Amino acid sequence: MRVARLDSETDFEGWRGHARALLCDGVAPEDVTWQVGEAQDSLFSILDAPAPPRDAGYKPRVSKQFLADAKLALCHRDEGRFGLLYRLIYRMQENGQLLSNTVDDDVIRLNALVKSVSRDRHKMRAFVRFRAVKDEDDTFIAWFEPEHRIVEENAPFFVRRFTNMTWSILTPYCSAHWDRKTLRFGPGAAREDAPDGDALEDLWRTYFAAIFNPARLKVKAMTSEMPKKYWKNLPEADLIAPLIASAQKSTAGMVEAAPTAPKRLADYAFAEPDLAPGDALAEMRRKASACALCDHACHATQTVFGEGPLDAPLMVVGEQPGDLEDIAGRPFVGPAGQLFDEALEEAGLARDAVYVTNAVKHFRFTPKGKKRIHQSPKVSHIDHCRWWLKAERKLIKPRMTLAMGATAIRALAGRAIPVSEARESGFDCFDGRPGIATVHPAAILRQTGAAEADALRASLVADLRRAKAQAFATAA
Repeated sequence: MRVARLDSETDFEGWRGHARALLCDGVAPEDVTWQVGEAQDSLFSILDAPAPPRDAGYKPRVSKQFLADAKLALCHRDEGRFGLLYRLIYRMQENGQLLSNTVDDDVIRLNALVKSVSRDRHKMRAFVRFRAVKDEDDTFIAWFEPEHRIVEENAPFFVRRFTNMTWSILTPYCSAHWDRKTLRFGPGAAREDAPDGDALEDLWRTYFAAIFNPARLKVKAMTSEMPKKYWKNLPEADLIAPLIASAQKSTAGMVEAAPTAPKRLADYAFAEPDLAPGDALAEMRRKASACALCDHACHATQTVFGEGPLDAPLMVVGEQPGDLEDIAGRPFVGPAGQLFDEALEEAGLARDAVYVTNAVKHFRFTPKGKKRIHQSPKVSHIDHCRWWLKAERKLIKPRMTLAMGATAIRALAGRAIPVSEARESGFDCFDGRPGIATVHPAAILRQTGAAEADALRASLVADLRRAKAQAFATAA
């Protein structure tokens, strides 16, 4: 009898190492005893001699899918999981297609373990609720009672999701701690070690009540996805029963109420802005600060409106604000803005002599760790924001417009035109005023070769000079 001792109940690497050694020695599953921790060996395991080894060059065969399933199955509370997994891998040495036999008893049992652990892992991700620790900024603690030993397997998910928080997840058998740099695991805890609640829970309850749709309520489906055993640790749980009880009445009220006419894109995206006489740029900027017409406005820090003199003969239109512009609330103040200012100076233009704005007024991005990665706006974003661009143009009345990049061309012309074509022959803006195109400064910064970057920079300066000649010559 061979004894394989593991450091913990979820010691996958330890189990894998023992399984490899046992397979190389040709030890049958019934001749192995699996132990966790410092348990004493049995008398038989001490007296029995090890099995004769296989050939020195023997290498066990195992699929990646089995290893992935085994790692999950080891998180299950089934006491026989170690033996089951070794028995499967032992049998796979003779039958490499064993896992595809879905009626095999061992395969059925493995799939059941994996399914149960996967479901528990999903529930933990869905129902962990962090609560702020009193008098400690950005420190949060959550209490959760998993069915299986999934904390070590699941903790990296919470690290990725809440990288910038200091947090702890307490469970009865294990605790995970993240200090924004290192992930550590410790012993289990008790429910009273976690905070009871915080001010954010009222906001969470308000959100939960707002998204609850009584007309689509299916209690059986809801309790299947949100089992009652999790309710005791969910702040929104005390709303569930009242919301279910009032669902029928709320649904009847929705049926009796008159339908709300949907707001069409054309109602605001292509309409002429209604500007009162004497409306100044500051007033327009104030109105735009509350804009929420498109689906990514709520994610940006603020609306970034255009700036410049009201009588500017030249309007320069870019794509959308970047990260620094979103923070500062001004267009072209980041790296692309610095390059733009240098090009303006080289072209003999003062920044305060032109009106500078963007086709889209909000920063669209994808979070990646601590950074916000730029995402190009969709056509719907361009169309929604055209209302504000129209308002700016109605106020400024520029004699010439320089569109920097494809997004600006699309916003001004109302259709897609290649930058090279719009740069060479120009185009008519939606208000009938002339426009020409050039490259966006950000495109210059993205070039990896110095020669390519210098060529694009030279074309930007040349286009600024051309726009200046046409705008200010007409003005004179």
